[in-house]
Amino acid sequence: MLKEKVYIKYLYHSGFQVEIGDTTLIFDYIKGPVDISNKNTLVFVSHSHPDHYNKEIFTWQSQNSEIKYILADEIRPEQPAQNIFSLAPYEEAQLGDVKVKTFGSTDLGVSFLVQIQQVNIFHAGDFNWWYWYGETPAEIAEAERLFKEEIVKIKGEMIDIALFPVDQRLEHNYCVGADYFIAELKPKYLVPMHFGDCSETPQKYAAKMKDSATKVVSLNTPGQSTTISLQK
Repeated sequence: MLKEKVYIKYLYHSGFQVEIGDTTLIFDYIKGPVDISNKNTLVFVSHSHPDHYNKEIFTWQSQNSEIKYILADEIRPEQPAQNIFSLAPYEEAQLGDVKVKTFGSTDLGVSFLVQIQQVNIFHAGDFNWWYWYGETPAEIAEAERLFKEEIVKIKGEMIDIALFPVDQRLEHNYCVGADYFIAELKPKYLVPMHFGDCSETPQKYAAKMKDSATKVVSLNTPGQSTTISLQK
């Protein structure tokens, strides 16, 4: 049985560098120890919020002339270019051997499902069950409806690795979205993100889910990495 090795490095907040074979995927970079030396590098930006989007990414072209950018369509680069691809929710793109499908968000922009070498990686962006303590019952019900309706749209997709928010600002609701995502979509692995400087949050969630069929991988320090071996 073939084993696919997936290298994942945590950059900061919702930023990751993922390497599969000779391809590098970079998601929602704002800062952190990124390496864009690999010629086959694809940079993903889920939306324009400043905790997910740093225009510095476009300076990387001076170091890597073959780099490609996949952006939520609400982002407007200063100059259009052939290596920039804008995607709205529920669109697809084939970039070499990388297939990209977008889904919606419960905030701004898109979420990404990326398939490469039979490995399916989901990056949620700001897609989450935003269950804010103190909101009105109507607002809480609407947040739940929007999240669960989007989950239904994703159902049926194979997800090997999910990069998904666990946000301590939601207080005791910090992981309701991740819990529901795991229960409904059953990814093989989930890597927490969107916790900012609350570095204990992914560790707390990994401990909570230690008996889950989905393995929760805690990366909480910029530059920290892991390698996941997937049997295919």
